[in-house]
Amino acid sequence: MSAGGCRNRPPRVLLVEDEVLISMMIEDAMVEQGFEVYTATNAGDALQVLSDGTPVDVLFTDINIDGDVDGSKLALLARALRPELAVLYASGTMRAVPDAVPGSTFVPKPYAPKDVCAMLASLTPA
Repeated sequence: MSAGGCRNRPPRVLLVEDEVLISMMIEDAMVEQGFEVYTATNAGDALQVLSDGTPVDVLFTDINIDGDVDGSKLALLARALRPELAVLYASGTMRAVPDAVPGSTFVPKPYAPKDVCAMLASLTPA
């Protein structure tokens, strides 16, 4: 039980982004804000992290990622593995998520890393 709603561990985020520079930028910002970050460049790698039992609070995925499974489908598969997983989508080409998982959030690109960190913090358990 947490005392007074204080967080007893850093929020854990699985970042799925196939653009290396964007991934590095947002990962650096999240680490600076105290997040524990796991990164993947495609859905297969992300699902492997989840299947391995790695503790993750939030899936932060670009919708347009390389491979047969896009970010939208990845979120559905991730929720099948982890029903409690919070989801934050990002996209530079879309303004909404078709077939978004319930309770998910969306941020359009380009985004400010500090805004994304604030959104991620609001999605993670206290």
